[in-house]
Amino acid sequence: MSTASIPTQRQFARFAVVGVLSNLSLYGIYILLTLASLKPQVAMSMTYVGGILIAFLLNRHWTFAHRGSKKSALTRYIVVYALGYVFNYLMLSTLVDEFGYPHEIVQACMVLILAVTFFLAQKFWVFKDERAAE
Repeated sequence: MSTASIPTQRQFARFAVVGVLSNLSLYGIYILLTLASLKPQVAMSMTYVGGILIAFLLNRHWTFAHRGSKKSALTRYIVVYALGYVFNYLMLSTLVDEFGYPHEIVQACMVLILAVTFFLAQKFWVFKDERAAE
């Protein structure tokens, strides 16, 4: 089954399941790390790396049923998540350190914003159906 043969609604539902389960567990770890006196940026960095690897495998196989090059997809995936990481880090630094917003709220909002962005990037770039382009 190729990426194009799975309806977008089903892909989004699967992406949401992967995202909710991984983000809830990672957010819990994030909160525990900040309670253990780690800076929010350090805690976010630690959870981010683990989340990327788990989500790549689940989204590649289950959400998008991608059968193309794993190496190419992983490279694109890392680019997307690296950009997301930089944006997340800058938003935490700006909104928490500069403006004094609670880091728990800022990070929760970032999870939602990045989730939509990551779905679109994965659907149309990371796990695109390479055979359909030929």
